[in-house]
Amino acid sequence: MELKPQLRISFRKSIAMGPGKAALLDAIESTGSISAAARELGMSYRRAWVLVDTMNTCFVAPLVETLTGGTQGGGAKVTDFGKDVLRRYRSMEKRARRSVSAEMEEFSSLMK
Repeated sequence: MELKPQLRISFRKSIAMGPGKAALLDAIESTGSISAAARELGMSYRRAWVLVDTMNTCFVAPLVETLTGGTQGGGAKVTDFGKDVLRRYRSMEKRARRSVSAEMEEFSSLMK
């Protein structure tokens, strides 16, 4: 059994970034849409929108921008700032996993 630590970044009373929000940013980047990203991750559009809103509120600049409709329709995109935040978060995740890998291996022996 492999246990994986999860990194969550809290800001005031919110979780500014965590595994779910990182996955949502990846999905928005690949689909170009909050609703398509939500479907891909098996969550409601409302839940996805709340997560995006929380991220955009916690950081100094938006991580996701929505695009207005028109002949090409609406959509959403991860901003350059959002891509930078995601890259830094993924780097911290890797370092956190490496730093506790031995302890996690030992800890897994305590699990059913």
